[in-house]
Parts: sequence; structure tokens; C-alpha cells
Amino acid sequence: MKKTFLFFWVIALVLIVLFVAAPPMLDDEQNVVVAHQPYSVSEQAQALHSSLIIGDWHADSLLWMRDLTQQYDYGHLDFPRMQQGNIALQMFTTVTKSPSGQNYDRNSSDASDNITLLGLAQRWPLATWTSLAERALFQADKLHELAARDADNLMLITSRSELAEFLQRRQTNGVLIGGLLGTEGSHALDGDLDNIQRLFNRGFRMMSLQHFFDNKLGGSLHGTSGEGLTQFGRDAVAKMLELGIMLDVSHSSEKVVVDTLALSDKPLLVSHTGFQGHCQSARNISDGLMQQIAAAGGLIAVGYWDGAICGNSPATVAAAIVYGIGLVGEDHVALGSDFDGSVTTSFDGSELAVITQELLNANLSEEQIRKVMGGNMLKYLQTYLP
Repeated sequence: MKKTFLFFWVIALVLIVLFVAAPPMLDDEQNVVVAHQPYSVSEQAQALHSSLIIGDWHADSLLWMRDLTQQYDYGHLDFPRMQQGNIALQMFTTVTKSPSGQNYDRNSSDASDNITLLGLAQRWPLATWTSLAERALFQADKLHELAARDADNLMLITSRSELAEFLQRRQTNGVLIGGLLGTEGSHALDGDLDNIQRLFNRGFRMMSLQHFFDNKLGGSLHGTSGEGLTQFGRDAVAKMLELGIMLDVSHSSEKVVVDTLALSDKPLLVSHTGFQGHCQSARNISDGLMQQIAAAGGLIAVGYWDGAICGNSPATVAAAIVYGIGLVGEDHVALGSDFDGSVTTSFDGSELAVITQELLNANLSEEQIRKVMGGNMLKYLQTYLP
């Protein structure tokens, strides 16, 4: 009897650790903000920052078991910290598969999947255990629920008319956040073109084609084949364009990028990246290809972590932005933090004014700063949202 009682207590303890303690511990471990003294931001920089429309093309915050209406002391983003940082527009991206041993050089599409275990620990619905599309839809539903529950702080944006409504509302509610939905790789389609319509119907307006491994659409920058778009990939791109879904090539092989440039009648996005000429990293495609994307009207969104910009300090972020402006022009550079994307940064969403400060220190004009901090993203959305 005593042994049975002890057995059940051990099982209960394991379940408590797995379902209660493990998710926040993993979140804290994966989404690191390096301890630092408060940053110095001048009155000029703070005044300019407060006047900006700030937009970010990439954050994976929906992946984690956090109530984004509340402020946390771990991770990178939640609504209070976004409002402290004056973030107006946020693309929330949905992660559905991440290979074990993930790296920037070479990952097999057959590697065991980290997100399955994370989903189990976070008590995701049964349907998400075997379906990547369901994982994307589940994370999207989180944003829908947040927008319904906290309408004073979040508005979901799926169209140009809703974007215009958001801008009007923000004139009287200066802390309102406009949330958008995107995928982190089109393996979220589960190999079925009909899922593009399903995801669109649930509010997805940006889809990246690959993540850390090759998929049915084509080669990843970090996969094994290096191949371009498959026929399925071409069909998927055509369907996305037909619906008005914005195309993100941030993890795609260079051949996929070239193929997509040739197919697309709309400018491409690189939602979170660095520049190869500024930071020689397997995470970044060539400067020449970045110039082709920009020449076709696309946007390059600069990340905040070491693998993309060879550092994670505010000054390094600013240096990558300055390099990008020199390479592709001030109209084609934006922000793509990769906050909450299992990266280490030296600031969180509440501290974005330090980026404005560093851009002023780098002698960018106020107009250039307005563009890269969010103006270019706003203009793109005003043009290319459905």
C-alpha cells in the first residue's frame, strides 16, 4: 500500500514538473535577455522614439505559454513591454517544427522535432500532436483570443481597411498594438495546398517558405539539398499570391529566393535576417541577392541576435541597419527582431528606444530612422495587404 501511494506521488511530481514548472523554465532558458545596466537614452532620442510608428516583422511569442496581456520578467515580449517600447505593429509568426540539433549549416528534415515535446509540455490540443497546420492554427487562435479579450490593447489586422481603422484608433489610444499573423515556414501546410486557404481564412497574411530544413516546397538555407522551388512550391507560391499573402524568404535557399523572385509579381520580404557583407554567417544570404530583393521593391528586416548580425548589442543592431541602408537603400530596411525565437538579445521589447538612440549616434537622419523603425513596414502593409 505504501509503495502504491509513493508511486502515485512520484507520478504526480513528474506531471507537476512537466506541465507546470517546465514551460516557463524552457521559455526563460531559450529567450534570453542578457543582464545589463539601464541604457542611457537622451531626451532627443526619447522624443523622436515616442513619435514613431514602430513595426517589427518577426516575433515567435505565440509559441510560448505566456499570457501576453501580462508583464513577465523573462522572454522578450508581452503587451506591457511592447507598449513601453512604443511598438505599434507586430507580425506574430507561428513556429510548427524545429529539428533537434538545429544549426545554421545543415539540418535533416527527418530529424526529431523539438516543437512536439514543447507542445506536449504546454498542453497543446490533441490535434496539434500530429498536424503542423493545426499547430499554426492553434497559435493563431491565441492571437484571436487575445484581441477579443483585450481589445483596448490589441487589434488583429488582416486587411488594408483594418490597418486604416487601426491607425485611426491609435490616434486616440496611443498604446494600441496592431497584430498580424505569419508562418515560420510552409511545412505548416502539411503538404496540402488547401491549407493555404485555411490559414488565410484564420488571418495569416505572411508565409515564409522554409525554416531550418528542406520541405515539400523546396530547399532551406540550412537544409541538405540547396534546391530551388519544387512544382508543389511553385503552386503554393502562386496560390499565396492569388490570395494576397506576403511571401517571406528569410530561411529559404538562395535558389528558392531566385525562383520566387522570378515568379512573384509582388515584392518579397526577408522578415528576420542580417547582411552577409556585415556579418559572415550561414544564416544570411548574399548581399547581391539582397540587392535583387530590394530592387524589386522588397524589404529586408534586421534581427537583433548574434547569428544574424554578429552581436546582440543595440550598437550592433544599428551598425547592421546602417550597412543595410548603404547596400539596398533606406526604403528597403526594416526591423525583424526574432524576439522569443530562441535567441539571446541584450534588450527586450520595452527598451527599443535604445535602438533609436544608437541610430542617432550613427548619424542617421530622423527621416531615415522613421523609415527603418516602422515607416517602411507600414507603407508595405498599406500597399500589399488584401
